Amino acid sequence: MPLTKGSDFLEEPGFFSGIFEPIEKLMNAVLTALYSLTEMLGVPSYGLAIILLTILIKVLVYPLTKKQLQSMKAMQRIQPQMKKLQEKYKDNPQVMQKKLMELYQKEGANPMSGCLPMLIQMPILMGMYYTLYSFDYGGAPPSFLWLPSLSETDPLYILPFLSMATTFLQQKMMSNTSEANQQMRIMMIVMPLFIGWISLNFPAGLVLYWVTMNVVQIVQQWWTNRQDDDKEAA
Repeated sequence: MPLTKGSDFLEEPGFFSGIFEPIEKLMNAVLTALYSLTEMLGVPSYGLAIILLTILIKVLVYPLTKKQLQSMKAMQRIQPQMKKLQEKYKDNPQVMQKKLMELYQKEGANPMSGCLPMLIQMPILMGMYYTLYSFDYGGAPPSFLWLPSLSETDPLYILPFLSMATTFLQQKMMSNTSEANQQMRIMMIVMPLFIGWISLNFPAGLVLYWVTMNVVQIVQQWWTNRQDDDKEAA
């Protein structure tokens, strides 16, 4: 069944909507305030307000993002050593786990440290989803650039394409393709296609948030990698 705005799954979030309601109300208030700011600047635009809100959120959670990226990079760096240990002690799981833990401690890597920052950011992501999926733009014109309405789907399919392309680029930057396993390579193709597909039926304002979030994430990831490379070269 296609994910359309009329589907019960999206139109009536129910239980999960109630969980994230406080964050949704906060995001509503901040988004409205940012729209007022664009009015003061003489360029009233909810599209611009969504972009500003997304950048603000990504800047605030950057310390968590940085920790997550560094942890993932550390785990990628020790993949060859992990494979050797898993092969060497494949018949002795207890010894293998002990050796892996020693490797983690030696290299300063933690397979779980990348998950915690992601879990902390998840409520914000879900709050933004519920905020922008059914946001009431009131009497303000919700048009933006080529988009006639941020509350409707993109008639030119530009945003769904960008959501797919930026998701692919972000995943490609996060994984070392030379060492990526077959499942990871498949996910690098399937996930962007899935994001692009569901974006076809999402309100343009929500997809604009996703694309902006990806672009900022890509910039932050490039900057974090550059800083780490400079430290290693020093």
